[in-house]
Amino acid sequence: MIARGERKLSLKGDVIIVEDDDLLCNLMIEILSDIGVGCIAFGTADDALIYLLQSHRACTMVIADHSVPWQISGSDLAKMVKEKWPDIAVILTSGHELNASKLPPKVWFLQKPWAVDSLVSTVDGLLNPSS
Repeated sequence: MIARGERKLSLKGDVIIVEDDDLLCNLMIEILSDIGVGCIAFGTADDALIYLLQSHRACTMVIADHSVPWQISGSDLAKMVKEKWPDIAVILTSGHELNASKLPPKVWFLQKPWAVDSLVSTVDGLLNPSS
């Protein structure tokens, strides 16, 4: 497991964060920036999906809160991402327990409140599976 600031990840794209809690969103951006991850944040899954469909920038991971507001939930976004872009790693977060059998295939679940080390090790493990 890597500690904050101990190791930098080199990625070929950004991590998209979908979180409607500004404090938590900013915390994730700070944590991931500390390990060298570029982040783009959205308050709704709808906005994140539009960005993914229209952007020509590479995306390596999506971290989405299960219950963000608007029309598309974080779970819906996770499913759409895995169907259209199967190589993009996806982490779904929630303050509620989610049934693992209801998660889209190859989507990781991170229970809130998560520890900083849990977020970092999950991101690192998905983006660097051989390390």
